[in-house]
Amino acid sequence: MEVILLERVEKLGLMGDVVNVKPGYARNYLLPKNKAISATATNKEQFENKRNEYEATNLETKNEAENIGKKLDGNLVTMVRQAGENGNLYGSVNARDVADGLVEIGFNVNRIQISLERPIKTVGLHPIKVALHPEVVVTVTANVARSEDEAKLQEKTGEAIIAAESETENLVTAVLAEADARETMQKQNPQMIWKKSRKKRLILISR
Repeated sequence: MEVILLERVEKLGLMGDVVNVKPGYARNYLLPKNKAISATATNKEQFENKRNEYEATNLETKNEAENIGKKLDGNLVTMVRQAGENGNLYGSVNARDVADGLVEIGFNVNRIQISLERPIKTVGLHPIKVALHPEVVVTVTANVARSEDEAKLQEKTGEAIIAAESETENLVTAVLAEADARETMQKQNPQMIWKKSRKKRLILISR
């Protein structure tokens, strides 16, 4: 089925492009979401007559999205969930959970804008893409932990925390003290550079 795109659609094309898509995809997604219209002769003519209007509207919404994106990009969303000592959640965190978390910190985002290939099933820091506009995508981080203390620790260290819950308090105290010491040394010697592995490291405390 041929449609005319009313905005940029990933892996399909840009505004004004006439593309072939599966009928179900058009009827169930593109058309009802006003992302495209059927490529009939009448619609093609009407689109060309209103192209400037469509482009102006798109530019306005893009600018609004960019302004929001400047505030949203890099934000951390904390989600406390039950999990075992191996770090696996008793359940999962999905796109709706992330969207709800962003709403709680003041951003009007819905689950459709959250790019999450599969539900999150482990504790840790998980980068997530948020599409505020077809041409404006930012990244936030889901900080999934078993408690607020562990979440703070993960935020401070950038590492997933896997430990017996009874030992978490001591771990928090020790690691935060180490982090504070590093900050103090960094201030005393600004030329000092701390290097951290890019790989996510797990801290395992046995019972």
